[in-house]
Amino acid sequence: MTLNEICLPVKENIESFHEYFKNTMKTKVSLLNLVLRYITMRKGKRVRPALVFLTASMVGKVSERSNIGAAMIELLHTATLVHDDVVDKALERRGVASINAEWNNKIAVLVGDYLLSRGLQISVNNDEFDFLKVTSKAVKRMSEGELLSMDKGRKLEITEEEYFQIISDKTASLLSSCCEIGALSATDDKTIHEKMCLYGEYVGIAFQLQDDLLDYLSKSSILGKPVGNDLKERKITLPLIYAFSKSSKSEVKEVFSKIKSGKLSNTDITEIIEFVKLKGGIEYTFNYAKSFVNKAKELLIEIPDSPSKISLLNFADFVIERKS
Repeated sequence: MTLNEICLPVKENIESFHEYFKNTMKTKVSLLNLVLRYITMRKGKRVRPALVFLTASMVGKVSERSNIGAAMIELLHTATLVHDDVVDKALERRGVASINAEWNNKIAVLVGDYLLSRGLQISVNNDEFDFLKVTSKAVKRMSEGELLSMDKGRKLEITEEEYFQIISDKTASLLSSCCEIGALSATDDKTIHEKMCLYGEYVGIAFQLQDDLLDYLSKSSILGKPVGNDLKERKITLPLIYAFSKSSKSEVKEVFSKIKSGKLSNTDITEIIEFVKLKGGIEYTFNYAKSFVNKAKELLIEIPDSPSKISLLNFADFVIERKS
């Protein structure tokens, strides 16, 4: 199924949310308003609000609380993207000039700070302290995951356990927060809260595993970035970690020396990709991703059937079947 088909049960909620989200960011500062309008022009896929609404709809109903929770998540997510572009010195975001490129780094950092503080303010103004607890935990985990990733990236030393810690904190924490907040907005059942928190975590891990696989498998025209881009950026992900575990010291040393040089040619990338395939890194990573998808779907078994439940089951499959 496509993402649009998956989101059909909450299509109206997602459409009305765009205006709701814009209204949460109104300010009297003209420059800030200008930048915020620039941000909201790019609607994106709204995956995170969709997860909030699908979860709420599955375990209860979408309410004003669901909108508040979705807005908090989207503010947090948008803030991290703005800050990431500064850190990465990125000039574009989804084919449009990034905030730091259109204005400058200082404005981008301050806008990101504003978005984070706005999320905090919304939670406090609405007495949504459970939501605040969830999003604060996500910010902490995302920061820790990013710093651990940077530390390991500098040394080019990472174990499988460390890799999973990084992707769990950097990627899965936010999807986990979406589903937990969706559940919190619709039911008081703590067991459901815990299940949906785990569902988001497992799906988020599977999503990142597939993302890392696509760097070895996709054509650049499909992925939207060059194949082997992670390798060029000296990112060691699970397919390569596993391949190293099945290789001799001399094989590992040869591949490491190429990556460390920071000057990978297209031939080098092709050779490393073939090396990973030969050692079983692709199959190993996909099987891991599939296992997390299965664990996520198992958490929904006891929840009554509904269109939203079907969509969440399909979303779990979608994250490892997508080609971009």
